[in-house]
Amino acid sequence: MTDAITVRGLRRRYPGADRPAVDGVDLDVARGEVLCLLGPNGAGKTTTVEILEGHRHRDGGRVRVLGTDPGRAGRRFRARIGIVAQGSTDLAELTPAEVLHHFARYYPDPRDPDRVLQVVGLWEKRHTLARTLSGGQRRRLDVALGILGRPELLFLDEPTTGFDPQARRDFWRLLRELSADGTTIMLTTHYLDEAEALADRLAVIVEGRIVALGTPATLGGRHTDPTVVRWLDSGAVREQRTTTPAALVAALASRFGGEVPGLRVDRPSLEDVYLGLITMGSPR
Repeated sequence: MTDAITVRGLRRRYPGADRPAVDGVDLDVARGEVLCLLGPNGAGKTTTVEILEGHRHRDGGRVRVLGTDPGRAGRRFRARIGIVAQGSTDLAELTPAEVLHHFARYYPDPRDPDRVLQVVGLWEKRHTLARTLSGGQRRRLDVALGILGRPELLFLDEPTTGFDPQARRDFWRLLRELSADGTTIMLTTHYLDEAEALADRLAVIVEGRIVALGTPATLGGRHTDPTVVRWLDSGAVREQRTTTPAALVAALASRFGGEVPGLRVDRPSLEDVYLGLITMGSPR
């Protein structure tokens, strides 16, 4: 099967801007994959996603989404994708139940609106006006609209902003279920724990260019970066950087006759790697 998303040489410059917002992006997303697009504010994440959704014009490059050029796509294409944009939907004078039952009519094979309300945690608020919902609850309504049409491809632009920790975990569970059912998901987020928990692969974009692409474990050479091993020796802290931490710990255990005093093993975190990538801004 063809990839869900294929991008070659994508470019977009806004009028009057000093540099392109998107500057030659190449990217493939396999069907059923969860890809997370990471990057600082202004890096080009939202512009890239909006072009893929067909909501923004591109200046150059080749783009295929579900086999279609989104810049020329029609209603049939839009019924196959789901979108959760950054801003909340302005449906203040309707209830969640009214919103979902209304918009379900626009799709050829929608999910049961009542079931969707349960899945996103809004069942108890289904008859409450949207304007009285909390920010996190409004965001859940956006997510509900995004998945209502059984999308083959789901775009999520910072979907858990405003969620409390439990709501975020519930949402992660929902995304895993969607992915297991074959839904392709493209996600942007500033929460690195969210990216690490959900994504099959991560792409880091800086100044409109993809500077790194890989799994959460391998991004930016994370799996080969040295690990720092620390321990106490005669009351003093010792440390050693190594690419074979297990061997070093075994040697220390033999030396100390079992437990190593003050042992601490620090592998490079995803945050460490990500911050290094956006600071350097060059491929690794």
